[in-house]
Amino acid sequence: MKFALHFWGLFCCLYALSKNIYARPDAVSVGALFTFNSTIGRAAKIAISAAVNEINNDSSILPGTNLVVEMQDSNCSGFVGIVQALQFMEKDTVAIIGPQSSVIAHVVSHVANELQVPMLSFGATDPTLTSLQFPFLVRTTRSDHFQMAAVADLVDYYEWKQVTAIYIDDDYGRNGIASLGDELVKRRAKISFKAAVRPGAKKSEMASVLVRVALRESRVVILHANPDSGLTLLSLARNLGMTSSGYVWIATDWLSSFLDSSPRLDIGLLGTMQGFLTLRQHTENTRRKSMLASKWSALVKKDSVDDKFLINSYGFYAYDTVWILAYALDAYFSRGGNISFSNDTKLHEVGAGGLQLKAMTVFDGGRLLLERIQQVNFTGATGPVKFDTDGNLIRPAYDIVNIVGSGLRTVGYWSNYSGLSTLLPETLYMKPAKRVRGDQKLHTVIWPGETTVRPRGWVFPNNGIELKIGVPNRASYRQFVSVDDNTGTVRGFCIDVFVAAANLLQYPVPFKFVPFGDGSQNPSYPDLINNILTNDFDAVVGDIAIVTNRTRVVDFTQPYVESGLVVLTSVKKQSSSGWAFLQPFTIKMWCVTGLFFLVIGTVVWLLEHRINDDFRGPPVKQVITVFWFSFSTLFFAHSE
Repeated sequence: MKFALHFWGLFCCLYALSKNIYARPDAVSVGALFTFNSTIGRAAKIAISAAVNEINNDSSILPGTNLVVEMQDSNCSGFVGIVQALQFMEKDTVAIIGPQSSVIAHVVSHVANELQVPMLSFGATDPTLTSLQFPFLVRTTRSDHFQMAAVADLVDYYEWKQVTAIYIDDDYGRNGIASLGDELVKRRAKISFKAAVRPGAKKSEMASVLVRVALRESRVVILHANPDSGLTLLSLARNLGMTSSGYVWIATDWLSSFLDSSPRLDIGLLGTMQGFLTLRQHTENTRRKSMLASKWSALVKKDSVDDKFLINSYGFYAYDTVWILAYALDAYFSRGGNISFSNDTKLHEVGAGGLQLKAMTVFDGGRLLLERIQQVNFTGATGPVKFDTDGNLIRPAYDIVNIVGSGLRTVGYWSNYSGLSTLLPETLYMKPAKRVRGDQKLHTVIWPGETTVRPRGWVFPNNGIELKIGVPNRASYRQFVSVDDNTGTVRGFCIDVFVAAANLLQYPVPFKFVPFGDGSQNPSYPDLINNILTNDFDAVVGDIAIVTNRTRVVDFTQPYVESGLVVLTSVKKQSSSGWAFLQPFTIKMWCVTGLFFLVIGTVVWLLEHRINDDFRGPPVKQVITVFWFSFSTLFFAHSE
């Protein structure tokens, strides 16, 4: 009996060790860094608290360990955010949820790399943060690399070739627009003008930027900002008449996040963005999403928040971020991981002065925990949660939203798998991938000006540089090119062809015709061609022959008038009758021909009537014979 009890006790100890229950701490400290009073931060604060509460009440995950998340408000200040992140590093924090800002993430990532503390950011979308330089920064939301690919596909779908980009001039704005430029180049389009707005700019500065945008030829505007500056820019744009018919505005997901968070959309605010397109991070309809949405009002009321607001996509990603960390910590403890820290020798070598740098220690299990984070695989509020080899969440997708009237209307979806479609992205993953242009579809969009007609996307600029087109001022063959000496107007067949070709372009090309020559005699065409080489002309239009020497110095279009051997003949109406055989010759020609026949008949009679009996007889018979001989030679040759 005693042996059995010892055996049972040993078995329990081994079982407990196998589950690593004794190795698990009572509590795990985690930091959270974001701006509480922001569109993303308000939703994230409630979502993080809800996730922590669910995890601590769920015995199947982190058994015996309480997850403690300490939240800090960065208050939209990069400097404050950096200081608070350093304070977390002094408190033996095993991970940080955040930061929300891409600017703060760039700085704090260097500290996280040194102290080996994983950071899980649900709001930093800067594409450059997904790189080998920041291994301890895990992005738990979608990278702007995919969002800009979606915007570029929209531009390509509507066949626009140039866009204007307005953005906040920080890491988030600059790197996002740089990614957009790369994606547009892949689709043979480009950003014609980049309008940078200084962070914290005044209204006068923003208005100055918008005026420069209005003077450009492109009417397709991509707005990559944050809610505060973005809404101010839209209000100023409306006052400048830049939200009327002919314009195209595509806002990134900052706008949809703001509108989704508002329980009651202000009609006056929506009036500044009628016909706009915006993107929203696509989240699947999962069980956790439905549960969180159903109790959201109660969670907001419990948090004693004065303003009522709804959850947006970033709130769902913040909720999943906590679960990612919980699953990773559970796997970390299950495989023998423990919470321990050690001093950083590099910090001891630095004379810190009044700074408490020695208080910051290295998390010994940080690299192992990072591996467990990258290996999570579950279904969260946003859909399947799993990281690919590049550190991005799988299945990136966006909703394409059209702002119409007093609400939002989804006109389609974009996914990295199938491109633009009117079907939900999750339904397309079961089918073979097809990115054929003909398969890209969206519902009808109502554009600014309440029209369904696709805007052209450009106008002739007010400050554009005109191309100087040289034209020969000829004295002859003025049907090809002619210059009116009084008005200076240039016209002709060559001019009509050039203007028609220019009107077919998808972007504006301002130009002016510059006559070459005095008009009294034909100009020298070699000199005309040489003016292109000397940059006096940007191009030349006219009846210019393509010869070998000229092709060596300039490029020619395909010839639109072919020369060669031709037959010129007059065109007149022909009548068909029994006498049509007479038409090849005129009456005079037929009379002359008949006269020659009579002369020939007379000569033959003179030679033959002395020796040939057929030409003898009465005078009447001989005259008849002469006429008969002349007429018969038309039909057969005489042998005698």
